[in-house]
Amino acid sequence: MSDVGDLLEIGTIGRAHGTKGEVVVRLITDRVERLESGSKLSADERELVVETSRPHQDRWLVRFHGIKTRDQAEKLRGWVLRAPALNVSDALWVHELISSTVREVDGTERGIVEAVVANPASDLLELDSGDLVPLTFVVEFVDGVVLVDVPDGLFDLRS
Repeated sequence: MSDVGDLLEIGTIGRAHGTKGEVVVRLITDRVERLESGSKLSADERELVVETSRPHQDRWLVRFHGIKTRDQAEKLRGWVLRAPALNVSDALWVHELISSTVREVDGTERGIVEAVVANPASDLLELDSGDLVPLTFVVEFVDGVVLVDVPDGLFDLRS
C-alpha cells in the first residue's frame, strides 16, 4: 500500500454490527466501489481487504478478511480508512482544488483555495481571502487554475 501521505481519506469505521465481524462504515466519498469485495484499504498502518459490504441506512456494513468476531470488529472502531486516488478523467477532486488559484472569466484573480466546504445547495470553495465560491460557478479547472463565472457582486458580499 502507498505511504499514508499519498492516500485519501474515504471513511471511518464505527461500531461492530452483529456477532460475526461486521462493522459500520461511514463513507465520505460517493465512490461506493471503494467497498467492493477485494478492495484494499489502509487503516492505522494496517491493510484491510473488503470481504463483503452492503448499504445500511446512510452507512455501510462491511466485513474485512480475517475479522470474524464482534471483539475483533470492535477493535477497529474509530479507524480512518484511506485509499489511493482514483483516476477518473472527468472528475474534479477536492485534493486537486486545494492550493489552486481562482480566476474569474474576465481574468481577475480572486485568491487561493484553502478548503472545500460541504454545503447542501452546493459545496463551496473557501479562498484565502475569506470569500466563498459555490462550485456551481466553476467553469473549468486546468493546471492549478479554477476558472469561475460568478454573478455580479458575489465578491462584494463580505465588504
